[in-house]
Amino acid sequence: MKALIGYQPTRNFPAKRLCLLVYETIQNDTCVLSPEVTAGPYYWPHSQTLRQDMTETQAGVPLWLDIGVLDMATCKPLEGVMVDLWHCNATGSYSSFTELSPNTKFPGLLSELGRDASDFEVGTTDIHTDSETWLRGMWPTDKHGMISIHIHVQVHTDWTTQENGTFVFENNVSTGQLYFEEELEEKIMALQPYASHTEVNRTRNDVDMEFSKGQKNGYNPVVSVVPVDDDDLTKGLVGYITIGVDTTAISDERWSAA
Repeated sequence: MKALIGYQPTRNFPAKRLCLLVYETIQNDTCVLSPEVTAGPYYWPHSQTLRQDMTETQAGVPLWLDIGVLDMATCKPLEGVMVDLWHCNATGSYSSFTELSPNTKFPGLLSELGRDASDFEVGTTDIHTDSETWLRGMWPTDKHGMISIHIHVQVHTDWTTQENGTFVFENNVSTGQLYFEEELEEKIMALQPYASHTEVNRTRNDVDMEFSKGQKNGYNPVVSVVPVDDDDLTKGLVGYITIGVDTTAISDERWSAA
């Protein structure tokens, strides 16, 4: 699905302009920590862009995604943290890595590049192939802990803007992945352009190791979704999920982003 942040409804949702929230406050305030899972090999902070609509020219089913962020220390909405998202397109490619085949497992790609997997560091080892930025974006939470943007997600505190327009993140306090119900995924994968990508079998949630890790401590990493039109999924989906973060669990990484 292509990620659009904001919503212009055709059914019984409140009328909103593009980039405004559908859900203006946190919908599920159950205070459960979101487990840490892998960022995956295609996180490239140099291509992350401050914006809410990160679709660019990519084809697919529109997704308007609202995310609520809770502070686990207080179980209150966390204002002013940067929520950072990235995901592949309908045929499995990631921007900034479009010359790498989505049909080859990552260890094989590293081997083809003459790189050693044991020396690979996510976000640091430079194997990017281009300057494309589609399906990458980040946005700060509002006073209600809300932003309106398988999706990768990170939450950063203590971020600053530099004179050249880039951003520096001192602290990364959460890295996770967001998922969708298997029944919905099957319906989406039957549509074009998803159906045209037949070289690799899709990993189902029930055999996805990262999905299992994402359910630790009773957390539910599945996005709640309502279709814009029950009879036509191509018109888009509205999604919501709450992320619980421990702001004291700081990784030692320090990223700069465009």
